[in-house]
Amino acid sequence: MDGGPMMLRNFQIVNALGSGSFGTVRLVKDINTDKHLAMKILNRRDASKYVEDEIVNHSLLRHPHIVHFREVFIHDDFLCIVMEFANGGSLFSLVRKERRLKESMARWFFQQLILAVDYCHKRGVANRDIKLENLLLHTEDGLPHPLLKMCDFGYSKADFRSAAKSQVGTVSYMAPEVMKSCGKYYDAKVADVWSCGVVLYVMLYGLYPFDNQGEDQGISEAQKVRRMLDRMETEAYVLNPSVSVTDECIDMLRGMLKPAPEQRLTIEKIMEHPWFNKKLPPQAREMNMYYLNLPVPPEYQQPDQIKGLLQEARAVGGR
Repeated sequence: MDGGPMMLRNFQIVNALGSGSFGTVRLVKDINTDKHLAMKILNRRDASKYVEDEIVNHSLLRHPHIVHFREVFIHDDFLCIVMEFANGGSLFSLVRKERRLKESMARWFFQQLILAVDYCHKRGVANRDIKLENLLLHTEDGLPHPLLKMCDFGYSKADFRSAAKSQVGTVSYMAPEVMKSCGKYYDAKVADVWSCGVVLYVMLYGLYPFDNQGEDQGISEAQKVRRMLDRMETEAYVLNPSVSVTDECIDMLRGMLKPAPEQRLTIEKIMEHPWFNKKLPPQAREMNMYYLNLPVPPEYQQPDQIKGLLQEARAVGGR
């Protein structure tokens, strides 16, 4: 939207934040409240089924560790999705800057991630693209570390629509059963656990567990993926002894990176694990139950309203 209007409805465009799975993302200010928000902007003709899924799934979720969906509207040739602005960048940027995180800080972020994933799953939504780039950080006074907020539901799958069978997500975080799916059904929630395990590994060790550093040079992308899958299925990842990680943490990490889905830790088992529960605020579980039971205010956009708006956006000459 370079060269476009500086105002979109009651939102003033401040600057560019980057790009997501669809469209560009801008920092905007609500002129009625002076509050900064993020706005994803895309051409209305790009309002595909995947965009509809992203918006509808996101609108179903209200949780402190999920970027808050505010509204979606059409402005001229553009579809505008307004959401909470996280001011601390991404977890990917933090890990890249620090090279790796201390175990205590990794647990701080991991606890918040699991609480968010548990909430999503209980709301019937599996993300299917959990990665450091989609985990945003927000700083608040009085907290030792930033808060984590999950974003980008472009690949998510809701229980009430259909079971997952497509290969979506980012390869380095993708569970082996997803890589092998080829149209076969798999449990997307169990695949999310694998991705969370990869996130934890990268936070602790500063590299991806199944990406081979150097040995995959000079071969095709398909061969690289095949070798990666072989390493996944043989659990051929390295736990660098020079990195200080407790046995409890390694035990849980191994349980999350089991190649057989039926042997992998469930979210419930993760939340019962001693490492996960260390220094977990006592109100954390109660918080999840509170937000699960929180009714959606009637003034919020409902899924049917959003679907109708997306159909309007896709309509040729619908302006």
